Amino acid sequence: MSIQVVYSDLDGTMVGPGGCFFRREDGQLSLEPARALVELLAAGVALVLVSGRTRPQLVEAAHVFGADGYVAELGAVIGWGAAAGSWQHELLVGDTPAAYAGQLPAEVAEDSGIVAALCARYPGRLEHHEPWHEGHEADVMLRGLVDIADAQDWLATQGFGWLRLRDNGVLPPGRPTGLDAAAVPTHVYHLMPAGLSKGLAVRHDLARRGLTATEAIAIGDSVSDLDMAPYVDRFWLTENGARQPHMAALVAVHPNVRVCAEAVGLGWAQAVRDALR
Repeated sequence: MSIQVVYSDLDGTMVGPGGCFFRREDGQLSLEPARALVELLAAGVALVLVSGRTRPQLVEAAHVFGADGYVAELGAVIGWGAAAGSWQHELLVGDTPAAYAGQLPAEVAEDSGIVAALCARYPGRLEHHEPWHEGHEADVMLRGLVDIADAQDWLATQGFGWLRLRDNGVLPPGRPTGLDAAAVPTHVYHLMPAGLSKGLAVRHDLARRGLTATEAIAIGDSVSDLDMAPYVDRFWLTENGARQPHMAALVAVHPNVRVCAEAVGLGWAQAVRDALR
């Protein structure tokens, strides 16, 4: 069955250094990602952007890249309607307790004080991912370098076991932060309700579109992107993503994962063209 939709991560996957679509990992310019995007759109295959970015940010990016929809905040918000000219969206709340019904999960986490307490538990190792943490509805965006299992155990002892700290990849070196020098490589984390992931959002969106996993591929560079693998026909991991520590062991769990020959946009172009065969 032919591929009808491509689910693609943005940062570190579709776009390169500085969020530029035309720069390779080494900073040199290339038109290959743009050529592959034109081929994809000309073939009538839908592009859905899947990212930790917020809903407004992805609406704007969708217009720029001609995307048909988006999955924002690591699987918490699904948007569609570009073809109709009127965006619609659905906020998924996962395992957020019923006591917080009607409240945004991100506001619940911040207002409860658990975010401040979590950062205080890891002084110099965890902080808000400023300024990109602003405007989130379901998740709280953090950066640093912590033991996720330890953080999860601590959250449970504080009565917030319904929250999950998810790793969304590594920041490029040299970006200024308020973290200690030991917090390298610096990871981007999303504190969000359990029961949400990029993969579950892809499954939800495929059902909404009336499609099956055999009609979709996904492309990414991080651990959170691998969550999409069970819900698509093939998952492509960019070469820069394959270099991350422990990634090989995680990839081995998913038999449908393919590793791109190139990093960021050039690898993305390879995956797109594979979908068009």
